[in-house]
Amino acid sequence: MTHQLQHGSILGGIAVVPDLEAALHNYRDVLGMAVVEQGKLSADIAASWGCPNSAGAPMATLQPVSGADCHIRLVEQPDHPDFKPTTTYGWAAFELTVQDVFGWPDRLQGSGFDIIGPPKELEGLPFFVPMQVLGTGREMVYLNEVREDTPSSDLPKAQSLTDHIFIVILATPDRAATVKWYLDRLHLTEGDTYTLAYSMINDAFGRPEDTLSDLTMVQNDRLPIVEVDDYPEEATDRGRHEAMLPPGNALVSLAVTDLDAIDVDWITPPTRRDAAPYCGRRAATTLGLAGELLELIEIG
Repeated sequence: MTHQLQHGSILGGIAVVPDLEAALHNYRDVLGMAVVEQGKLSADIAASWGCPNSAGAPMATLQPVSGADCHIRLVEQPDHPDFKPTTTYGWAAFELTVQDVFGWPDRLQGSGFDIIGPPKELEGLPFFVPMQVLGTGREMVYLNEVREDTPSSDLPKAQSLTDHIFIVILATPDRAATVKWYLDRLHLTEGDTYTLAYSMINDAFGRPEDTLSDLTMVQNDRLPIVEVDDYPEEATDRGRHEAMLPPGNALVSLAVTDLDAIDVDWITPPTRRDAAPYCGRRAATTLGLAGELLELIEIG
């Protein structure tokens, strides 16, 4: 099955890394993605994200070998000493659909990925088997092997060993308000809400392992897009270098059918760009309620 784009499809994510070559080794040589572009971040694109001081940073754009229209961009920036994954608001993780999840711990031996959560079948959630890793920029990546669709969503089976991002995780101080924002502003739909002992959150905040958290899926009908997580009160805004991309999982790009129908404040006006993931399409970026950088690309 090919990766069919629709309103809300995830077209990419940006991970900020301290050393581009080391990160390229991880994503290209270990995860097996194809480099489609490499160079310096243009001043125009950096300004469109509200991050003018990131201009000129070394960067690379990668795509799954399945050919899916979804790109991971790696941008080199100095490390931020205060950044600790799963403790701040904003983009918390990118979930990739993969094949043979139980084979990944061996494949990652000696790589720059740290395994945070080994592959594990979840009781009561037979739909996929998740695994969590941290990259060199402490970006969180989930490697999920899809087993079956959920009752309310269609989950994509990987067409290559690692395939496209199919869910992005957003940490927010107000889950209900954030869900409403995505429904009202981006014309998406509300999926299921789950209550579970979320080990990633409990470990990060030193909470008892049976502490429950709520998360809500934001979808377009049966297409899952954003998992909105409630974070504890101790969570903070994400610190970043002045006018630069936030550390870790920095930005998410989503497809929209019509930019002019989206009621948000753009950082800079919509502009047509040639580089991937734009590929000649118009794009513009806004800030969500949790401070997340959200780039919207028009697919028409």
